[in-house]
Amino acid sequence: MVFTQIQNLTVTGGGTINGNGNVWWQVSCNLNKSLPCTDAPTALIFNNCKNLTVEKLKIINSPSVHVTFDRSTNVVATRLSISSPSWSPNTDGIHVTAAAAIKIYNSSIKTGDDCISMVSGAHNMRIKSVVCGPGHGISIGSLGAKNSTGRVSNVIVDKVYFNSTIFGVRIKTWQGGNGYAKNIVFKNIVMHDVVNPILIDQFYCDSPATCAEQKSAVAITNIHYMNIKGTSAFPVAIRFNCSASVPCRGIQLQDINLQGSNGIATTSACQNANWSDRGVVLPPPCQSA
Repeated sequence: MVFTQIQNLTVTGGGTINGNGNVWWQVSCNLNKSLPCTDAPTALIFNNCKNLTVEKLKIINSPSVHVTFDRSTNVVATRLSISSPSWSPNTDGIHVTAAAAIKIYNSSIKTGDDCISMVSGAHNMRIKSVVCGPGHGISIGSLGAKNSTGRVSNVIVDKVYFNSTIFGVRIKTWQGGNGYAKNIVFKNIVMHDVVNPILIDQFYCDSPATCAEQKSAVAITNIHYMNIKGTSAFPVAIRFNCSASVPCRGIQLQDINLQGSNGIATTSACQNANWSDRGVVLPPPCQSA
């Protein structure tokens, strides 16, 4: 379902949009490597819309992404319930691309991929009071694939509960790209049994081939993590994997408490990251390379 070039629109519930994605998932190359890769449809797309409200909808089992905001401005998405099985491939909950002034509030997202993903052109984003999981957490990126330019800025993620997700708050960029991810705040977050709670990865590589380090990379600057607590399912609870040629700069950690699930000890790891801390930060940042 596609809405394009519409202004001053409200899409409201209650009702259910069922994408019947199981038929598509069964022929996905992500689940069966012997099959060719084909694009699956998105349940709900808003393209070039302005002054938009999407509320009180239940969206389930999309073949691919559940909701996309593309080149749209002044959007409020609130009281949404989005769900698909944890194993369903590429089923992002909400995907934002080249869009500005987007607010996502008071929603529950349970999928097989990112709960919320923001790619190039997303800026002035506000995400608040969201429950995420299962899924791959909240992601900025990927950015910079195939030597492209990626730009994301001015993002606030506030009061999110991550429940047994693969990632918590993640920034992912490819080697060889350019552009920036900057002025990003993650605050007042609870992690429950999350495999990778805090991650910056400038070596993202969704490819069977090895992705070598290059001289160019998307610059990651002014990233703030504040009041994040909970449990990590993996010993490394904080990881900053940054490029030697374009290091991560201006990372600030404040009041972090990430304990290990089932009593495991947590640690942190980073390379080529410029950081500072305030208050108590557990695990202590950058314990190993």
